[in-house]
Amino acid sequence: MDPVDRRRFLKVAGLAGAGAALAACTSPSTTVPAPPPSSSSVPSGPPDWTALRGKMSGQLVLAGEDGFAYQGFNPVWDGRKPAAIAKVTSAADVQACVEAARGRVAIAARSGGHSYAGYSSPSGGLQVDVRGLAGVEVLPGGQVRVGSGAALGDVAKTLVASGQCLPTGTCPSVGVAGLTLGGGIGVLSRKYGLTCDHLVSATVVTADGRLLTASAQQEPDLFWALRGGGGGNFGIVTEFVFSTVPAPEVTVFSLSYPAGAAADALGAWQSWIAQAPDELWSNVVVRGGAQPSCRIGGCFIGSVGALAALVNQLPAPAQRFIQPKTYAEATQYFAGGPIDRESAVASSRIVRDPIGDPAKAVDLLAGQSDETYLIFDGLRGAVAAVAPDATAFPHRTALANVQIYLKTPPEAADEARVRLAAIRDGLGALVGDTGYVNYIDPQMPQWAQAYYGGNLARLKEVATKYDPDRVFAFAQAVSR
Repeated sequence: MDPVDRRRFLKVAGLAGAGAALAACTSPSTTVPAPPPSSSSVPSGPPDWTALRGKMSGQLVLAGEDGFAYQGFNPVWDGRKPAAIAKVTSAADVQACVEAARGRVAIAARSGGHSYAGYSSPSGGLQVDVRGLAGVEVLPGGQVRVGSGAALGDVAKTLVASGQCLPTGTCPSVGVAGLTLGGGIGVLSRKYGLTCDHLVSATVVTADGRLLTASAQQEPDLFWALRGGGGGNFGIVTEFVFSTVPAPEVTVFSLSYPAGAAADALGAWQSWIAQAPDELWSNVVVRGGAQPSCRIGGCFIGSVGALAALVNQLPAPAQRFIQPKTYAEATQYFAGGPIDRESAVASSRIVRDPIGDPAKAVDLLAGQSDETYLIFDGLRGAVAAVAPDATAFPHRTALANVQIYLKTPPEAADEARVRLAAIRDGLGALVGDTGYVNYIDPQMPQWAQAYYGGNLARLKEVATKYDPDRVFAFAQAVSR
């Protein structure tokens, strides 16, 4: 659920037909059955769906009943279906769902439905659809209360009306829950930090059915883990409270480079973004082909003239676009047009320091489909101002995050995964073996260390404390 949705940036940057950044789901082969009970307190046997239905204020729909319809964002994984969908409308509903499923079937929350690995749809299990918990309320003191089912577009719309903003990703349909729980990289991250850095508190239903508030003062270990420890771990969040910042006016830009110029542009960008002021966020989108091409774009909290002076430090592009926008206009610009569903496979790598030979990275896309992308998102700035162990998000000092994205029809997904793995591992040889959990890849080698690094041991301790019976276990759960 990251998440920053690069498909929107690809669209507005002029790369029509580019793929969704928050799309991929996992194959049925990666499905983890309900974990076996580890204590006498864990019940067994199938869930009592009738009893659960009677306890809920929302709706419980079983597979085969009228109204049962599950579609993830990615058509590749339409075959993954839960046994039941609980359309909850209260925290008490979520508690009833955990009680019914605990020790019996897999259970997972679904918010925006963009889970990269499809983990919000446990095959044969209970999906807790929290989209009925979608309220957004501006609070005094520069804070906002957000239901865990709210989408980023809902949050932005409400905050813009109050003159505030929450640094998030750009796709309006992505859920705020998954984005926050994995960290939350966005177009304002270098100035204001990750989405999780603005989390003040979270209300969570834990594996034993308790409703807890996690904050710096209450359940501090859980609060630490929820800020970058990945969606699906530790419990089901029902509500967040965030601190906000005044909505800035920005200047957006896009620079287009022709085939053959991508290596030089990427090399120059690496040095440029490393020295840029925190007010500037930028990314590079490298597109496959016989000779890969690329675009550099982003936004700047400042004037056109000040941005132009910065952009002039980059190699001259074939095309250049710079335009001032209000924050409300900028959210629309990065959101692009509506994309209901899109078929893709994807992964990621973290770039700790500039790539010594950027041509080697670009060459990974040489001869690939023109719907194959490397998307470098600039980090550091305010992201690096927080210690790597202060929250569960470990990649604080990295130069950039790279999304590897291959658009593919569902019937060609297996072949696309082979190409994806070759690009991912080739890039890993250049930048290291880490990745971003919000772009979770079911085939990522050594995934736990890749996503959590030095924070993994503490995350496991938190998982043991709050979910000792592995109620929320899935293929890439911290508790595994």
